[in-house]
Amino acid sequence: MGKIQNCMYVVCLLCSVTLNILFVGRDVYVSGKWEVGWSRRAAEEAEAVAAVSCSGHGRAFLDGLVVDGSPVCECNTCFGGPDCSQFSASCVADVDSGDPLFLEPFWMQHAASSAVLVAGWHRMSYSFNDHSSISQELVKLIRKLHAIVGNANTTGRFIVFGAGSTQLLNAAVHALSAHNSSAPAKVVATIPFYPVYKSQTDFFRSVDFQFAGDTSLWKNSTSDPTSNLIEFVTAPNNPDGKLNKAVLQGPNAKPIYDHAYYWPHFTPIPAPADEDLMIFTISKLTGHAGSRFGWALIKDKDVYETMSNYMSLNTLGVSRDTQLRAFQLLKVVTQRRGREIFEFGYKTMKDRWEKLNKALLMSRRFSVQENSPQYCTFSGKVKRPSPGDFSISSRIKTF
Repeated sequence: MGKIQNCMYVVCLLCSVTLNILFVGRDVYVSGKWEVGWSRRAAEEAEAVAAVSCSGHGRAFLDGLVVDGSPVCECNTCFGGPDCSQFSASCVADVDSGDPLFLEPFWMQHAASSAVLVAGWHRMSYSFNDHSSISQELVKLIRKLHAIVGNANTTGRFIVFGAGSTQLLNAAVHALSAHNSSAPAKVVATIPFYPVYKSQTDFFRSVDFQFAGDTSLWKNSTSDPTSNLIEFVTAPNNPDGKLNKAVLQGPNAKPIYDHAYYWPHFTPIPAPADEDLMIFTISKLTGHAGSRFGWALIKDKDVYETMSNYMSLNTLGVSRDTQLRAFQLLKVVTQRRGREIFEFGYKTMKDRWEKLNKALLMSRRFSVQENSPQYCTFSGKVKRPSPGDFSISSRIKTF
């Protein structure tokens, strides 16, 4: 009788444990599959907002305006009305800058694989388990991405994350400046250059560095042992799209290569970039400019450690939520060896650039520079650049 009672006790215990697992937890097992409990409401809210129709000329957001309990469309430039269907014929297009929203349709087509549902307790710590502020899995994925695209050599390079390329640009200037020099390092760039190079350097100007204008003014100073020159080199360049190389040479010339646009949907990739300090960003790669994520590939260990220290003191590293989103996006990018996003992006940019050219051909006041075709190792084809995201205003020449 005692043995029977013991057996019944064990059976009851097992049943109790099983029922607790299946029903007491937040995840529920129903009809042969797991139904996630805590995430259902968040998923329903996200899908409800994504389903709001804004006529293709705007978007509603989870953190956007709400009227009478419903999300409101945020319209693109030149459109208005409750559903963004009203076009303003008197609208003036601002071509001085722009958002990389041309990739939005691609991400809508990959809604499930690119979505990120974050638990309220995700990565609450200041650091990862290895006591760093950088996701090592994301580092691996970035190296894989460059190997697939063939646009940068990551072998023997250290990686630093930043809030977009903008934060990394000044971190690099700081790291390359001589901190015990009697004179500040001269920061230069070749005209036409990205205006942030000057404005940011001026804003953060210290005893260690200052902006000193166009590169050509300092060609004869590279042999001066007291001169420390830091050159911004943008390849492809913004705004003219050229694959620039450093102008200044010598032991006192230190280039920072800004490769924000060095991706196959903007330009042919003739060879992997192999410079000592290279900066990239997802703003132009995936179009997620608002996520503020970029990275630097650094050859010199001292420069790497100085930039890492800069990031630590400045922001304690990049947001863990941002790193998670970048990780999810780059997983989609690397699927099918990047063919989907780069073919989509290239076609979209090519079509837009051709429309712009066609429109300007009807004008006697404007012309657009010709871009020479080049062999692209990624596509295996000879292609022209499709620089639709470069600052168009500077590419248009007046007679």
